[in-house]
Amino acid sequence: MNAIVDPNGPTLAVVPSNPVPQGARVGYFTTPDKVQLRYATFPKGEGAAKGTICLVQGRTEFIEKYFETIADFQSRGFAVATFDWRGQGGSQRLIGNKRLGYVRRFDDYWQDLKAFHGSILLPDCPAPYYLVGHSMGGLASLYAGIRDRMMFERIFVSAPMVGLDRQPFSMAGMARLCGTLSNLGLARLPIGRRGDKAQTEQSFAGNPLTSDLGRFNRSVEVLKARPELELGAPTFRWAASAFDAMAGAATDQFPGAVRIPVLMLAAARDEIVSTSAIETLGLRMRTGRHLVIPGARHEMFVETDAIRAQVLAAFDAFITEQSA
Repeated sequence: MNAIVDPNGPTLAVVPSNPVPQGARVGYFTTPDKVQLRYATFPKGEGAAKGTICLVQGRTEFIEKYFETIADFQSRGFAVATFDWRGQGGSQRLIGNKRLGYVRRFDDYWQDLKAFHGSILLPDCPAPYYLVGHSMGGLASLYAGIRDRMMFERIFVSAPMVGLDRQPFSMAGMARLCGTLSNLGLARLPIGRRGDKAQTEQSFAGNPLTSDLGRFNRSVEVLKARPELELGAPTFRWAASAFDAMAGAATDQFPGAVRIPVLMLAAARDEIVSTSAIETLGLRMRTGRHLVIPGARHEMFVETDAIRAQVLAAFDAFITEQSA
């Protein structure tokens, strides 16, 4: 095991199929509202130092899921810093049923990211800083590009959760509906989605996440080793918060408010978030654009080698543009 850990602090799950990237350091930090979050940092690999990638996850995810991608970034000369959002992974869960996804408001994720930036990135990680986010983390990343233009040089997101297809109402309408149900006492009860089913070896066929069997089973093995990392369905309060944030991303003001260079990757076969919503936002952004990856399902960082190669090539081109 390469991780350097406090024997009394948090640890990383280790399974043979998912080696820990070199030089990992693991710890906790605490947000201003007293939520304890698990984080990990990884030094750059060989070559000239290029700064630090701040990697933020999608809903239900955890640090260990990104070990392969972290190693890819290290090999490119980047240090990597990442953490588990509040309510998931190895971070503090927020309600009694720890397997349900809950957050009071989407802005709490901004508090997590801002605290991580101040507590871990600035004192411990080499500048410049680049923000890389997936799905829910992608939406949080876009809002970060509005809230503070000085925190990150560039934002690279995969399948950002800027809209959901096949909903009975608009994102604003869904926010009002879920908010009303939350206020009527359902806030901590689950609302089911197809993509929130637990992963097992038997559930690969037809799954909406990845077409790569080995990487799918790797996540299954990690959760078998550390079942406490697993997160199930979201609650009505989480849904109300998320729909409200997606409704904000659909407003006329949002595209122009993001003033950091952004590249959004959309998965052509995405069944979790709306590819068309990503395309629409990409066409309206002043400092951003989008690219659709053919054949990809939602989790492009854990897709097949061919799809991951396209994702990493897009990352390489986008990040190096600033020095061209």
